[in-house]
Amino acid sequence: MYQKILVPVDDSETCAAALQEAARFAKDQQAKVRLVHVIDLAQFAWSANEFLDVPQLQEALRSAGKRTLATQTERMQQAGVTVEGELLEAWGGNLAKTIVEDALKWGAEVIVMGTHGYGGLTHLLLGSVAEGVMHQTTLPVLLIRAKRANAS
Repeated sequence: MYQKILVPVDDSETCAAALQEAARFAKDQQAKVRLVHVIDLAQFAWSANEFLDVPQLQEALRSAGKRTLATQTERMQQAGVTVEGELLEAWGGNLAKTIVEDALKWGAEVIVMGTHGYGGLTHLLLGSVAEGVMHQTTLPVLLIRAKRANAS
């Protein structure tokens, strides 16, 4: 029986599907859920562009991340799940590593996350945080794909 479920969140439909499954799973297992939202503070820091106010952009990322966490935490609470949320900061784009480190630190027993299921060139260009998590953890990972709009 899983008692601690970690769920990385954003504002996507894929995340909504993962949250729905995580809520169902948590209620069935009587588990606690930890929602994490990871922001990459380095995405603007490496720019030498004097027209960018990097600290202001980083604070905007933090604010947006906090709003995302608040929204998704409320969604889980309304579903009757014991939940906590944490904003995580990464430097240099390794979101998967940040998620895995937090899961281990918190003592998660399973990670539930959404995946877009992209392949080919899209996957090559965008990468996959879910794939990175799977390669970097020994914890079980439950991947949830949202139904595509054009799927039947």
